[in-house]
Amino acid sequence: MTEIRKSVLITGGAGYVGHILTPRLLSKGYHVTVFDRLWYGCRMPNDPKLRVVQGDIRDTAQVASVLQGIDAVLHLACISNDASFELDEKLSETVNYDCFEPLVVAAKKARVKRFVYCSSSSVYGVSNSPDVTEEHPLVPLTLYNKFKGMCEPLLWKHKADDFTCVTMRPATVCGYSPRTRLDLSVNILTNHAVNKGVITVFGGTQMRPNLHIEDMVDAYEMMLEAPHAKVHGETFNIGFENHSIAAIADMVKKVVEEEMPEKGPITIETTPSNDNRSYHVNSDKIRRTLGFRPKRTIEDAVRDLARAFRNGLLPSSFDDDWYYNVRTMKKIKAK
Repeated sequence: MTEIRKSVLITGGAGYVGHILTPRLLSKGYHVTVFDRLWYGCRMPNDPKLRVVQGDIRDTAQVASVLQGIDAVLHLACISNDASFELDEKLSETVNYDCFEPLVVAAKKARVKRFVYCSSSSVYGVSNSPDVTEEHPLVPLTLYNKFKGMCEPLLWKHKADDFTCVTMRPATVCGYSPRTRLDLSVNILTNHAVNKGVITVFGGTQMRPNLHIEDMVDAYEMMLEAPHAKVHGETFNIGFENHSIAAIADMVKKVVEEEMPEKGPITIETTPSNDNRSYHVNSDKIRRTLGFRPKRTIEDAVRDLARAFRNGLLPSSFDDDWYYNVRTMKKIKAK
């Protein structure tokens, strides 16, 4: 019998993934509290089971107040992606690291039963290993990777028989969301293919794992429902498709030309890059332990994005800061 948590707090729940995850959980009968700064707005369904709280994850007192009556926490809130450290490094350190353990402690004190931490597969940095499993050493190349990895042992300090703790290391997410990000590799290449007719590849040989956004949401839902004994104290990679940036560009070219033949042939241009993050993530553990398999592909994500562009759902995709985390944070002077 699976243990279903019916009242869920999603920190950062109004972000790229949250805009798919929250409606999904609502449709499954969960009561959802979204706790978010709302820097990118909120396009959530009108649902009596949804509570949206505008707040700062660093405000421990406010966090403690929203944790009352919560069964499970999905901790997604962070200053996400490596380029965000063009910003004030202190912002990223305080949001991504300093407030993490106080959040875990507050959740445990509020008698939350399950805490799911969204780390990142980028904690592996660069690896020549043909298969990077969960036991692989963490070799962070940026502060984002570093803080993501440093939070993991802090969670394990507080795990208990009545406080299920699990860490997920997802690949880079791709695909359409009501709050689509166009600063992630697959989404960037698709935007350029559709709207410029030219894909610029920086480097190209770097291996990167990617994951369809709907599969990411499937995995979060599974983590809420999986038996304690199978997930407690465990770390799971979630990243089934590993391709070089050049191979992803070829996929994008193929799909966009199929979906939007009126655009004509797409050109690929390659240029040097100083971004040498490269790793091949192995996700056998979650398949073996929980039977989790993705239902969608990178090509599906590109297809979804191409259709969203065609249907006018992603207007001003180069000019509007809303699609770009760092640009938005600079614009609003986030602190």
